[in-house]
Amino acid sequence: MIPRYTRKEMAQIWEPQTRFRIWFEIEAYATDALAELGVVPKEAAAKIWEKGKDAVFDVERIDEIESVTKHDVIAFLTHLSEIVGPEARFVHQGMTSSDVLDTCLNVQLARAANLLIEDVDGLLAALKRRAFEHKNTICIGRSHGIHAEPTTFGLKLAQAYAEFERGRERLVMARKEIATCAISGAVGTFANIDPRVEEYVAEKMGLTPEPVSTQVIPRDRHAAYFAALAVVASSIERLATEIRHLQRTEVLEAEEYFSPGQKGSSAMPHKRNPVLTENLTGLARLVRSAVVPALENVALWHERDISHSSVERGIGPDATIHLDFALKRLTGVIDKLLVYPENMQRNLDRLGGLVHSQRVLLALTQKGMSREDSYAAVQRNAMPVWRGEGNFLDLLKKDKDVSALLSAAELESLFDLGYHTKHVDTIFRRVFGEA
Repeated sequence: MIPRYTRKEMAQIWEPQTRFRIWFEIEAYATDALAELGVVPKEAAAKIWEKGKDAVFDVERIDEIESVTKHDVIAFLTHLSEIVGPEARFVHQGMTSSDVLDTCLNVQLARAANLLIEDVDGLLAALKRRAFEHKNTICIGRSHGIHAEPTTFGLKLAQAYAEFERGRERLVMARKEIATCAISGAVGTFANIDPRVEEYVAEKMGLTPEPVSTQVIPRDRHAAYFAALAVVASSIERLATEIRHLQRTEVLEAEEYFSPGQKGSSAMPHKRNPVLTENLTGLARLVRSAVVPALENVALWHERDISHSSVERGIGPDATIHLDFALKRLTGVIDKLLVYPENMQRNLDRLGGLVHSQRVLLALTQKGMSREDSYAAVQRNAMPVWRGEGNFLDLLKKDKDVSALLSAAELESLFDLGYHTKHVDTIFRRVFGEA
């Protein structure tokens, strides 16, 4: 993780102290359940909680032990025995390391998902506010980067809202799917530990028991989780790319907020660069980079191996931390985005009315001209305007084939911008509901 792109709340989930605290809770709850089943003394289970519940685990000490044992869970258990005393011998009864590691990872991923869902909620609120603000702010729509037909800036933001609402649903599903617990022992058969222990730990940790854990929780769950994060990251990039294009000097329909004292270039004092959305594009790439390794983790050997472990130690913190930061950054960009309706109108007018070509085409077909002839008539008048040679409406009025079917008044009526916004309310109701 890079401090520059890390928020405190998400980083805390992945700190060693947090991890060891979760490990302790898993072990202590398992011991509680074993005590209820009469496998270990209840007094020992109580002593473990008494000694460990407020303990600050010595990360350096655990690392020191691991340097000898070459095993992180054993190192932790050894350190825990130093804290708890003789009763620590009842910890980890019938359990295997994966029971602790996998259950802990899923707790962390579920907590990370909680924060990411909150982040999306904040972004949705900003998008909704700005969408209604610019619901009827007309601008040019573009296909292939080329002027197409009029739309509104509010519709651009409504589209983003709908996309992130879908992303939120995917995160909710990913959280549900990842929040499972495995306390099933070696190769997952429960031979040395009662399944009721797993059920108890799962309930206490806010998880559900993994139906078949084989010793590890199946990694298809994790693959789906990181894929969900990646889709949200791609939605971030999609919106960031739109803003970057709209901020280009030749377009300048919208622009990232430029704060007092901010500098755009070390060499050119005039520059106001879209640095935030460029940064978001890069962060999206980092989040997506977790997907292929997560998919490759699915195919483990037999009941387990640890080829997934080194991967998850990296992609777990990195993907969630980067996405958390990116969502918060994008929310700020949308919240303060500078919008220039005058420039939008100027750009609409740049092509001399060509944005209404489809309406003219359709009107000619409705007057009896074939579609092929209508297309040819409209195009032959459009191309000079494309080259900067005249006004589209004027040329159409002079065209004998067009004027034979459409009067000057009828042609003028086809150039009404309001025609293109008549269903904006319908789209907004679909996205935001009746309210």
